[in-house]
Amino acid sequence: MDQNSQYHQRRKSVVPRGVGVFNQATAVSAKNATVRDANGRELIDFAGGIGVQNSGHCPEPVVEAIQNQAKKLIHTCYNVATYEVYMELAEELISLFPHGEQTKVMLTTTGAESVENAVKIARQHTGRSAVVAFTDGFHGRSMMAMTLTSKVSYKLGCGPFAPEVYHLQYPNYSRYGDGLSQEDFVERETGRLRESFINRVDPNSVAAVIIELVQGEGGFVAAPVGYVKALRELCDEFGIVLIIDEVQSGFGRTAKWGAYQHYGITPDLSVWAKSMGAGMPIGCVMGRAEIMDSALPGTIGGTYLGNPVCAAAALANIRYMKAIDINARAEHVGEIVRKRFEGMKSRIGAIGDVRGLGAMLAFSLVKNTPDRAPDADLAKKLIQACLDKGLILISAGVYGNVIRVLSPLTISDEHLIRGLDILDQELGRLAAP
Repeated sequence: MDQNSQYHQRRKSVVPRGVGVFNQATAVSAKNATVRDANGRELIDFAGGIGVQNSGHCPEPVVEAIQNQAKKLIHTCYNVATYEVYMELAEELISLFPHGEQTKVMLTTTGAESVENAVKIARQHTGRSAVVAFTDGFHGRSMMAMTLTSKVSYKLGCGPFAPEVYHLQYPNYSRYGDGLSQEDFVERETGRLRESFINRVDPNSVAAVIIELVQGEGGFVAAPVGYVKALRELCDEFGIVLIIDEVQSGFGRTAKWGAYQHYGITPDLSVWAKSMGAGMPIGCVMGRAEIMDSALPGTIGGTYLGNPVCAAAALANIRYMKAIDINARAEHVGEIVRKRFEGMKSRIGAIGDVRGLGAMLAFSLVKNTPDRAPDADLAKKLIQACLDKGLILISAGVYGNVIRVLSPLTISDEHLIRGLDILDQELGRLAAP
């Protein structure tokens, strides 16, 4: 039995099956955009730890920051003893993402934890209880975050769920456009949005609306700009806190520091994690100071939030991304990937559409039937075939039929093109008549 198989046999004996396996790859070490598996084989990484490695695996400034901080201070709990690196990171984040005249930051350990605390803050600020989310959205696996998450397969057997959560249809133009122009589609969907505050939930009972501007697990679907601007206006009209979930879309993935910067709006609160820490478990909630300060002392926080080693890693990572101009890297990667995907679509009938923003790109796989039904089986076969050829891929989408690219934005052109060649060749082979 080879080392990869041994790893998976050991996993089965000690790890519960509920911890999903999205790809059969193993990892012993990694650098930039490559992973070395248990058999010593080099793999090109198009998954990036699910959008965590925008700045590459093990960037030297981050490794050095982790080592130096670990020698000085690993943990005290920020509630017990205040340390400087927490404030330094908060100041760096505020400089990137100002939310109005004054912004404040609460550090967390995960995206789900960021979401949980953002909801608590919004409820205390407004004195209201209802929260509005969107279909196909993903916000985490803790109880409130899982309730906000739309995909049923992530929630099986986990109820009852948190009350006072209402799901509205996400403005997915490619799925629900019905032949309308995008302008007419936005007009129709914003009308439906207002109707939902008549026939689904009283807007004066709504504490917050949470939305991914580019859905991650939902399949890299981007909301139309006009719809998001109308949503911002609606929240302002009724005093509702607008929360933008940037956990997967943040830190250069869309060719801007945050996806909301493409939309000409500013959120009241925003939630971040993943590529913030280059692989270290850290995230944050940030927002307008008057909203952030609405939370009563002791109602938000936790033992490990803003851990010194994680904070030092995130601080070094952000400064490194600034130095290499991560957004320009994303534009470059995105142009290459989109051009290839569009070319593949013109040749391979199994590709339904190409979607995304910046370097957050994907394509859907569909069956050769009149209804062009989602083809999750083909996606699974493609992921395994690409792994056999040395490429790590993962899927997305409500139906599991979307192939997404979350490669490090620091990937070399050589590795990027080689990975796209593998993807192109294997899909062409699997989808051949």
